Amino acid sequence: MIENLEARIAASTTHSYKTIFTNQTNHHNTLFGGAALAIMDDVVFITATRFCRQKFVTVSTDDVKFFKPIPNSTIIESVGKVAHVGRSSIKIYVEIFVEEMYSTKRERAIEGYFKMVAVDEDGKSTPIV
Repeated sequence: MIENLEARIAASTTHSYKTIFTNQTNHHNTLFGGAALAIMDDVVFITATRFCRQKFVTVSTDDVKFFKPIPNSTIIESVGKVAHVGRSSIKIYVEIFVEEMYSTKRERAIEGYFKMVAVDEDGKSTPIV
């Protein structure tokens, strides 16, 4: 079972790329914190869904750290990976890396954990399969 779990975790690791544009930035010309959290939540949702193909809702974020501002006109990569699987919940670790548009410079900008709960048709928690 451990090998199967490890294989499912590896297969569900999700990478997403975006370009940051002016409409996503604040008065400092950097990505809004709330927009960053939405991007992270999206990759977390996809990671959880790919892990076990069930319906999920976000129930919490934990230990989100902003290390570096993400400027306008940069590329970001969001990476989600299963960190823990419970009976009906799953914890996903997510990182955002920022890349300059016209160089190879790449740095980790944000990291955090999101907890998702599997739900049934009535929105009640259900075991993860």
